[in-house]
Amino acid sequence: MIRIRRIEGAEAAVLAPLAHLLRDAVHDGASVGFLAPLTEATAARYWQQVFERLRDGLVLWVAEDDDCIVGSVQLELCGKANGRHRAEVQKLFVLTSHRGRGISTGLMQALEEWARGNGRTLLVLDTLSDSAAASIYRHLGWQYAGSIPDYAATPDGVLHATSYFYKHVTS
Repeated sequence: MIRIRRIEGAEAAVLAPLAHLLRDAVHDGASVGFLAPLTEATAARYWQQVFERLRDGLVLWVAEDDDCIVGSVQLELCGKANGRHRAEVQKLFVLTSHRGRGISTGLMQALEEWARGNGRTLLVLDTLSDSAAASIYRHLGWQYAGSIPDYAATPDGVLHATSYFYKHVTS
């Protein structure tokens, strides 16, 4: 049974599983800001930085299967006075061994429910244009806003177009 929960502060027990999750995504070709090969130390440093940002407007959820972390997603809250109604979805990951089980959908539903309950009515995100993630977002009702060619590199260093999506999550 997959359980989705919010991480509200640094949890030492989840650092190594989250680092494994990130490395799995990058080594499977996810364009999430890292090039391959991604070392364990670099992945752990990334998650330590995420933990530090949890007190400054970043929200993190994990998906667990029998206490093993198999997915995560983040929501960056806009802190600008004219943007307190919006937030940016970042870093949706699911272990390659657990894909196709609805985990991305569960994580995104938890994120959207939280956003709605906390006054964030407009969500935005970006993803590789030809990725499986782009299909998932469309399936979940996200609206395509446009793309930029050669915006981000995949872990092998090849540039690809990035697509932008948005979703209104009013009640």
